[in-house]
Amino acid sequence: MGGHKEVCLACGDVLHAYNSCRNRHCPKCQTLTKAQWLSDRKSELLPLPYFHCVFTLPHVLNGIVLANKRVLLSMLFSAASQTLLEFGRNNLGGKVGFTMVLHTWDQQLGPHFHVHCVIPAGALSDDKKRWIEGRSDYLFPVKALSVVFRGKFVDALEQAFAKGELNATGSDADDVASERFSSLVQRLRTVDWVVYAKKPFAGPEQVLDYLGRYTHRVAISNNRILDVNDNQVSFSYRDRRHGNSSCTATLDAHTFIARFLLHVLPDGFMRIRHYGFLASRYKTENLRTCRVLLGQPADLPARPKFTVAQWLKTLLGIDVNRCPACGKGPLQRTRLYPRLAAYQEKSIDTS
Repeated sequence: MGGHKEVCLACGDVLHAYNSCRNRHCPKCQTLTKAQWLSDRKSELLPLPYFHCVFTLPHVLNGIVLANKRVLLSMLFSAASQTLLEFGRNNLGGKVGFTMVLHTWDQQLGPHFHVHCVIPAGALSDDKKRWIEGRSDYLFPVKALSVVFRGKFVDALEQAFAKGELNATGSDADDVASERFSSLVQRLRTVDWVVYAKKPFAGPEQVLDYLGRYTHRVAISNNRILDVNDNQVSFSYRDRRHGNSSCTATLDAHTFIARFLLHVLPDGFMRIRHYGFLASRYKTENLRTCRVLLGQPADLPARPKFTVAQWLKTLLGIDVNRCPACGKGPLQRTRLYPRLAAYQEKSIDTS
């Protein structure tokens, strides 16, 4: 991706800095983009109790989802959001607002498709003149959420099958054949689907911080990779079946890469989505209305818009304009490194 070389004018130390790829699946890049996203979302929080909800697809669907990511992950968003909006309408009598973030992995990088949701306790009336207060200790009945979510998703799955929208590829290709699909649907309608809904222990900021770890990257961060040696990759993970204990897994490089690539999303697929009164089109107007109804100033708190240098200084205490060796001298850029593609193109042109 290219980069540059800098020299300290005081001590002569030389630094090599390389550009970020900015790919949303990169385990290293976009830390600063994530920080800005978190800052923006926290400034939008209302003075209310919030709940953390998770809607999970059964693992029996993993193979079909992997072969039809765009179609089935869109169904996951749609079924979960419609379920919450319906319960908000029926239980509170208004429109709830929430943000959903897609996760597709478990701690060992296996497929585990679910959406996290952050939702305030209450709803905005249809005429936008009342805030309908919800309970601070209880959102909606979880078992009922699970049943409705399951019904909406399976109905959408059957419609997609009838329209021929499902690809019959991958390890579970037979499940898309007519005689197997009916059996799969029957099985899906009889098993319990996992839906989680609890008030965050330390407040909505804690949930946003948790979600922020993966809003702009996928599956694993570099600090979990412990060793890369002899074509083997070792990484840490939490074993939730045994008290969330810290464990180490070692995979051959090809298996590790294959697992990581399971979680690369289709081009343009939105991993973060907003619904109800937080839907992007009317969010600013609705937030102002909600704040006024809740006795708050209409305008949102100021959102800091930092430069990269300012975020590094704020988050990590790093002054990119000062030499890390002596801590005194300013850095002067002395050389630019072009992208690797530029070298390849030049090689092709001159051959």
